[in-house]
Amino acid sequence: MIKVFGHKAPDTDSTGSPIIWAWYLSEVRKEPAVAVLQGEPNTEAAWMLSKWNLPKPEIIADVAAGDKCVIVDTNNPAELPASINEADVIEIIDHHLLAGGVKTRLPINITIRPLACTATIMFDLMGEEAYARAPKAVKGAMLTCILSDTLEFRSPTTTAHDRWVAEKIAGDLGVSIPAYATEMFAAKSDVSAFTEEALLRMDSKEYELGGKQLRVSVLETTAPQVLLDRKGALMAAMPAVAAADGADEVLLFVVDILNEEATLLVPNDFVRQVAEKSFNATVTGDTVVLPGIMSRKKQIIPALAV
Repeated sequence: MIKVFGHKAPDTDSTGSPIIWAWYLSEVRKEPAVAVLQGEPNTEAAWMLSKWNLPKPEIIADVAAGDKCVIVDTNNPAELPASINEADVIEIIDHHLLAGGVKTRLPINITIRPLACTATIMFDLMGEEAYARAPKAVKGAMLTCILSDTLEFRSPTTTAHDRWVAEKIAGDLGVSIPAYATEMFAAKSDVSAFTEEALLRMDSKEYELGGKQLRVSVLETTAPQVLLDRKGALMAAMPAVAAADGADEVLLFVVDILNEEATLLVPNDFVRQVAEKSFNATVTGDTVVLPGIMSRKKQIIPALAV
């Protein structure tokens, strides 16, 4: 059985894309496959599973030597199971930069395209005939992934093709994109049940900057004040989270989906220096608003400097 999985701390795309591709492998290619996760899905991803009556995939801690695996929505070893290079990786489908470091036993199919969402790539790879065969739940997962990764087409990562695919799927499902996205983002914004530590890890990536290991965390929301009201507790939790995860600092960006801006929490002089040098900002307190900043992949990570 082929295991299909995305990155640690699975967001909507890393929850939905394994489901989509496991269906395609099993039903179209006739290669039995199962979607698995590296952690609990976030609130929006959990909402997607409930909305489309999709069972939550099994959560795995690692892979074993010889396990057949397909990696989706990442190619970064830091975001993959510890034993990934002992497994038998047979395919990678991703839309992030090529990180390097994954070893394979044989030549494999690797598809990395500059699109906003892995699900968009999967739509293209499976072709019209297979897409037409997909059950509504799989199409619903595809739509949710694309709207999530593009923030309903607000993110600068959005391409015309992402929009076209989303609009086609929405039309096939009879779904109003604005109404559907409003439901999605409401689910994404409901973080009342999460501890500060969980929020800091919910949607985060590891990144090295100036010899320091960073955990760059993003929380996308339509209700940023709910999170900013917890900024004291969030900043107080950062040192312990960084230490536990082998990082030097945690950078937390609260992305306001509707106003299209990010607020960076500034707990110390290092983060202040990063904010001022990276975003040409002037920091006068423990937060700084960054107008137009929406995408970690395209606007935050490439800009980081010390």
